[in-house]
Order: sequence, then C-alpha cells, then structure tokens
Amino acid sequence: MTQRSQSQEDFSKARNKALFNELQHFLNPEETQLLSLEDVKKMLKPTGEVYQGMRTVPVDLIVGSEGRYHDFDNHFFPKNNHLQQRWENIDRAHLENVILPPINLYELGGLYFVRDGNHRVSVAKAQGIADLDAEVVSLQSEIKLKPGSTPTQMIRQVIQYEKRVFYGETHFGDITDDWNLDFTATGQYDVIFHHLLIHKYYINQNIEEEISMPDAIVSWYTNVYLPVIQVIKQQKIIRKFKGRTPADMYVWLIKYWDELKQRFGNDYSLQVAAQSFTKEYGTGFFKRVLRKFRSFLKKIFS
Repeated sequence: MTQRSQSQEDFSKARNKALFNELQHFLNPEETQLLSLEDVKKMLKPTGEVYQGMRTVPVDLIVGSEGRYHDFDNHFFPKNNHLQQRWENIDRAHLENVILPPINLYELGGLYFVRDGNHRVSVAKAQGIADLDAEVVSLQSEIKLKPGSTPTQMIRQVIQYEKRVFYGETHFGDITDDWNLDFTATGQYDVIFHHLLIHKYYINQNIEEEISMPDAIVSWYTNVYLPVIQVIKQQKIIRKFKGRTPADMYVWLIKYWDELKQRFGNDYSLQVAAQSFTKEYGTGFFKRVLRKFRSFLKKIFS
C-alpha cells in the first residue's frame, strides 16, 4: 500500500470513528463535542496570561480548540469531509517521518486548547502519538480541571469551586442553615451574590443604620428566595425542567418575571409569570427526545 492510499484509509477510519461516536451518543450529542476555548474561558474566567515557551505536551491533555471545535469531535476525530486533504497531508508527513513545526496551545485549568495545529493533533490522536512539541501560553486560573472530563463534568467542577467560594465568603450556610443552594450552570452564585447586594441596598434606603450583610442575607432568604421557591413547588415547575434544581428555577424565574414587569407593569404577579415561564420553556420527555433527534438529523444531512 502506498503512503497516499494509507493516509486515505487512515482518514476514512478516523472519520468513521467520529460518526460512530455521534451514533453512540445520540441522546446526549453534547458529550461528543470538542471543547471550545471561549466556552471554558467563560466558565473559569482567567485573570491573565503568561507565555510558557516551548514544551512537550501529552496529547491526552489536549482537549479543545480556539476556533476549530466544530470540525472535530471530543477525541479529535474529523467530523467533516472538507478536512480530508489537509488531514491526509499531515498523516503522510507522519508516515514519512517528516518533522513538522510545533503546534501552538493555550493552557487553561491544567488542560490544553489548540491555537494552531488542529489537524496535527487529530492525526496524533488517530496514530496513538503520546506527545507533541508545542509553544504554550498559559491562561491563569485558580480552578484545575480533571483530565478526561466531559464538558458536563467540567461544568460540575467549576460549579463546586464557585459554591465553595460563595459559601466561604458569605457564610451563607451558617447564616441560613441551607447548604443546598445548588446550580447546574456556572456563574449563578455570582447572580445570587448580586441579588444579595441589591436587597441590602434597598433595605438601607429606608433605615438610618446600615443593615449588616448577615442580616441582609437572612432577609433576602426569608422574604425573597423562599417565597419564590414556594411558588415553584406549588406549581410543580421542576417537573418540566428535568435535571434542574430549585435554585436554577429561582434565578431563571426571577429574570423572566423582571422582564414581564418591565413590559406589563410591576403589578404582574409571580404566579402568572411562573405559569407563563413553564408553558414557554418547559418540556416533557418526548419533546426533549424529538428536539435532540431533529438536531442530530440536521448535523448528519447538513
């Protein structure tokens, strides 16, 4: 077999693996997506960047891309046939022992994301190459992600970090005896902290002596959070949002209610807003399956 035909076969195998990966995760297509650097930056919120220079990087720690995350799956197998020529050229270079330039990577949370060299990473993964030479820029973050984590697992890791910080800075659990303020999306503890500050501000408008933060937390929890949670439970909203938590629903419902009050006036009731929110955004099991099936077909035939 010539090296040209070998590279063609190698691409075909890699492409078929990407297709099989999609079929295996038909109901959870997000598990096959290559990580977007921008999405992970939004989660981890790096505070700066440091040039690390040249280093040898384990291929298994390269988990995402800055700009080509739609072209490869989470194993860096090619998802599109338009990648074939470039991919095969890189593969032939590997077969002929041609030394290629180092790739360019960002390091974030202990993992690596491709700035330049996506095809070389894809070929390396397909050929079982353990390490690649790379020029690395490190994005600074206190959060460290676990290698091999799925996007969903990474989100959970970030949420747990955010929860530790929130509870540590506010002593929320000690003040309210509620250690179950849990979310399924990142950034929500910042939203709650913002709600606490706003609540504290408005209380202080009507009193001479400024209320303390612990007292503001108790007031917000008793007079704002728990009444909204009570409406969520009464209307059984959580049933229409599988996998979400009451705290998730609180944040989304409050935002939705505020939007309705801006449109229709401050007399718009929370109960009516909750019914409208559930009707507009809630889904049952069969609707979720149908939505995923349509999305899958769109990817296959587009």
